[in-house]
Amino acid sequence: MRADAKANHDRLLAVAGTVITEHGSEASMRDIARRAGVGLATLQRHFPTRESLLEALLRTNFDELTARAAQVEAANAPDEALLLWLRDFIKACTNYRGVVTAMVHAIEDPESALHSSCVAMRGSGARLLARAQEAGEARTDLDGADLFALVSSLVWLSDQPGQEARAEHLFEVVMSAVVTTPSRT
Repeated sequence: MRADAKANHDRLLAVAGTVITEHGSEASMRDIARRAGVGLATLQRHFPTRESLLEALLRTNFDELTARAAQVEAANAPDEALLLWLRDFIKACTNYRGVVTAMVHAIEDPESALHSSCVAMRGSGARLLARAQEAGEARTDLDGADLFALVSSLVWLSDQPGQEARAEHLFEVVMSAVVTTPSRT
């Protein structure tokens, strides 16, 4: 990729991240191009569809969450590592309003550009859950898919206007049911 094309690509991703954080996953492609100082055609050369732009943004976040799981696993007790990572997961996913639907679809669609990143990320959460279960610090009747569904629902709730405080409260309630070690949430 030429240097100017790479600069446009990087600027488009940075601006898109800001615009999607402000306006959600349905943000105007025209607004993203305008704020990046390029034409709509330039944006569409790099990212032909809204989905391809969203996928590029999310793939980076999901890959970072996968790496973060290994960091918290190495530095914390099993129950603490699980809770820290789940908080990071929710925070990362709420950076871009409306992302939970794309994430859930990508997990189920092997043809999605996000599929491998989503599967790896969910696998990281499942590994942290299994570690906490082996240590006797988490319910054993849950698996990674259950955990992913639970926290995805909390991400969805966090996306709803005026529900942030409720989402935090429900995180505590849900995690007290998942993590069996007292006073870790």
